[in-house]
Amino acid sequence: MSDHNSQRFRSRSHSRSPSEEESESPCEGDLLVVRRMLGQVLKPFDETQRENIFHTRCLINDKLCSLIVDGGNCANVASTRMVDKLGLPTISHAKPYKHQWLSEEGEIIVNKQVLIAFSIGKYKDEVLYDVFPMEATHILLGRPWQFDRKTLHDGLTNKISFTFHGHKVTLKYLSPKEVQEEQLKMKNKRENEKEKERKDKLSHKISSSTTKSIMLTCAMLPTTPPRCPSSLSFSLPNKSNYWTKKFWNEHQTPPNTTQNH
Repeated sequence: MSDHNSQRFRSRSHSRSPSEEESESPCEGDLLVVRRMLGQVLKPFDETQRENIFHTRCLINDKLCSLIVDGGNCANVASTRMVDKLGLPTISHAKPYKHQWLSEEGEIIVNKQVLIAFSIGKYKDEVLYDVFPMEATHILLGRPWQFDRKTLHDGLTNKISFTFHGHKVTLKYLSPKEVQEEQLKMKNKRENEKEKERKDKLSHKISSSTTKSIMLTCAMLPTTPPRCPSSLSFSLPNKSNYWTKKFWNEHQTPPNTTQNH
């Protein structure tokens, strides 16, 4: 984030009383498409938070994205799909490493990072993420974010609180029902996207096949006009003799060409 934006965030924060507490609810709207990891089957929801990790929504470049906070992950992670869809610029990772968790592609090499500014309500922040094909969410805030922001997680209520630029922030979670609804929406969107991709590929394949057939047909056409077979050849009569004989046969006997001397 630029110094200008950082100063803007700080000025907004300092304009509030240091003792003021903010309780930030998840952002509302339609999420970017994301697939469920490992084809997870949705279970009937339970309104308690006993078996739920922290899910919420945030805004990135005015686009609604899913966000998970998970202290069990040793890195902040951004989905490759989200980074590509939003056209976010990446940088080379200072310390590339191999990773397999949260990916359906097996072990991969993580060699890119991305700096993303996001907001949840009035809480606005900027975090450096590792980039790889994560399927569970768009962005994941792991131990580095928890450590840097000195967060406190209430295990009973599943709320996360911390102090940011001098004022207290409390992040609210999505309810299990809301999480389930979002997962269904994302699943349907992804299926529609895959169907569109399939149709586009089929259309391209048909178009390419037709073009190849036309080119092959043109290549097989003869470059010179065909000649008539010898069995069909014929000769025209001598026009002069033909019409002379025809005239005398119709009018009179041809004159005797022998002269008496």
